[in-house]
Amino acid sequence: MSTDELSHTDNPADDQRSAAGEPLSRSAPTGALLRLSKGSALKGLVPLALLTVIFIGYAVPPYLTLDPTQARIQPMPPHASFYPLLVTHIFLGSVALLAGCLQVWPWLRRSRPAIHRMSGRIYVAAALTASICVMIISPMGLHGANQRVANTMLALLWFGTTLAGFRAIRQRRFVDHRRWMLRSVALAFSIVAFRFWMFVSFAVFVSEIFTGGEVDPAALDQAIGLTSWMSWVVNLLIVEWWLHRHPNIPSGSQRSSNRISTRGNPPETARVSEALVKPASSKSLRVPT
Repeated sequence: MSTDELSHTDNPADDQRSAAGEPLSRSAPTGALLRLSKGSALKGLVPLALLTVIFIGYAVPPYLTLDPTQARIQPMPPHASFYPLLVTHIFLGSVALLAGCLQVWPWLRRSRPAIHRMSGRIYVAAALTASICVMIISPMGLHGANQRVANTMLALLWFGTTLAGFRAIRQRRFVDHRRWMLRSVALAFSIVAFRFWMFVSFAVFVSEIFTGGEVDPAALDQAIGLTSWMSWVVNLLIVEWWLHRHPNIPSGSQRSSNRISTRGNPPETARVSEALVKPASSKSLRVPT
């Protein structure tokens, strides 16, 4: 078996790095492993993408007409800027949700980095602008200080985590980038979680909504305020728990090594690969006379 055969992978990017004399990733996948990785990642991506598409299909259509009377938020706060900012937030938030699905897809990040970078730029632009819209309209909320503070905190954290993730990748701090962007995407999906927590809060505090009875405005404010907190706090806690269990998550660009991947190869392949990357000793370089 030649050294070219040992160093060849089914990933063209790895072959280019090898030809340029750059070290291959320890986890450079073979074709079979790449297909397995893609299939495993799709199992988690498909439900998330399906949930996102269903949510957008439900939430966005009433705002396509740009008619405030069709908005799901009724009554509308009496501010001229509220509805335009709300629509901007909804449209850009929908873009951020779709781009966020691509951002958390490991296979795409490893195998199609150009697409990952493009979707990342789209996500950052949409998330930063949408979060600014939320910062402006949150103080206009009609359901008390609890709701207004919760939404303002969400907007500040979404903006901050997205900006931190963008700065990290610009500085090539790949691990920090992935950690910050996971937090950002979790906050972006708070609008999806809001629907679940709203159902729970209404069932606990204002069950009259489901029975057609008279609703206490104070109880309604309490339910919406609690929902506003739960929708993003729980998401963030889940991500922080996951990051705590995986404290060091190196990206493909950082997981470099001077070894050639030998996973699944016979023992003689491992020995030859080790010999290829092991510095030659002075004894081995001595020419017999």
